[in-house]
Amino acid sequence: MSSLLALLYVILCCLIIIFVPVLAAPHVAQYGAISVFDTSRAVLLATALASVAGYFSHKQGTEGTFLLRLFIAALMVRMIVGTAIFVFRGQDFFGGDALTYDFVGFAQVQGWAGDKYLGAAADQFIKAAGSGWGMVYLVAGIYKLVGRNMLAVQLVNSVVGAVTAVLIFLCAHQVFKNVRVAKVAGIAVAFYPSLVLWSSQGLKDGPIVFCLALAILATLKLGQKLSVRYVVALVFALLTLLSLRFYVFYMICAAIAGAFVIGMQTITATSFARQLAAVLLVGLALTYFGVTRSANLQFQEYGNLERVQRSRLDLARSADSGFGRDVDVSTTSGALSTIPMGMIYLLFAPFPWQVGSLRQSITLPEMIIWWASFPLLILGLWYAIKYRLRMIAPILVFTFMLTLSYSVFQGNVGTAYRQRAQLLVFYFIFVAVGFVLVQEKREERKRRRLEALVAQRAAATVVRTAARSH
Repeated sequence: MSSLLALLYVILCCLIIIFVPVLAAPHVAQYGAISVFDTSRAVLLATALASVAGYFSHKQGTEGTFLLRLFIAALMVRMIVGTAIFVFRGQDFFGGDALTYDFVGFAQVQGWAGDKYLGAAADQFIKAAGSGWGMVYLVAGIYKLVGRNMLAVQLVNSVVGAVTAVLIFLCAHQVFKNVRVAKVAGIAVAFYPSLVLWSSQGLKDGPIVFCLALAILATLKLGQKLSVRYVVALVFALLTLLSLRFYVFYMICAAIAGAFVIGMQTITATSFARQLAAVLLVGLALTYFGVTRSANLQFQEYGNLERVQRSRLDLARSADSGFGRDVDVSTTSGALSTIPMGMIYLLFAPFPWQVGSLRQSITLPEMIIWWASFPLLILGLWYAIKYRLRMIAPILVFTFMLTLSYSVFQGNVGTAYRQRAQLLVFYFIFVAVGFVLVQEKREERKRRRLEALVAQRAAATVVRTAARSH
């Protein structure tokens, strides 16, 4: 199976290299001339990163083979979707931010090469954006290696999105010690349509979700054993999140700190010392990189409800899919009263009666799957809180905080649908728990019926034997 997947991957890479220049030719005005050499560089860069991610996946103990296959399959799905978006120039339809990052990333490369005008334009965007500058540097770094090539950015993001499924598998297994739960969670993250869509474009959503999963996994591992490797991984994930979406960084920091304070296992002198050491190491590393100074500046700029109200109102009025235009979250009472409606839209929108365009229509199949799985999410949450509360603390605190935050300042169905991906990867862990609980109950009922049937047949045999003997 692994060999077949590897062969299919090689065939897919060859098809991309050969046919993308021909299929994308009508968009030469937007992309410039695309040659086989350009597509080859994009594929080679993605393959190099995929080789590292695949090796990491394969080295994960007894489930390494499964994880390698999951990674390759998830990667190929994302590469197909990303390539289709590229050749048909679907960025405006699916995610216009990709075009912005393409332009600013290229401007940054030119600025590094000495072009003061484009360099100043890139610097101005980074200062004005307040967040997301990490994606600019990621795009610029890729362009520095392979030239201006949006396909390369999409393929790199595809690798990042595919390995996120592996990280979620490891998170689920670390908490619940159940391979079935981990496999269901990993498969859901690998192939759920919106998670595939957002991680196969030149958007920052894929790297954000990857860093969140990496931060949670590193936290869970550090709660079990102090390791320099996982301290470095956690610091890397946190700093990258700060560069991509700063408020998510603060929420995940609060969740991680809370998890270390309450402890993810029974408190002993050894575990307390380990958790304290982990907190100090991470805190010192973040302080060294100037996070404290950045936090003060960002809280002064964005840390008030009036700013949240302006941002939310802009989202609500910017498109037909806006909602809650009359809501005022500039006061504490207004923000709290918005949470119920905002949470419903965040978790369940778009609704069937809101479908008014092709973009909204194509979300319905996956939304039906999500609505149907929500009872499993509730069941899985109940079980996890009852039996694994300490272990799931970082996941639970983070998802709760981010769900409440998005419920307050999201005013657009499309944006809520997109940013729900940051939560879905963790929701799917609890969905997997609920699914396995239901499956185990069914198997238990089936086993009992089988045992009853065997006992009934055995009793009937005894009766027949006794009757013959008389």
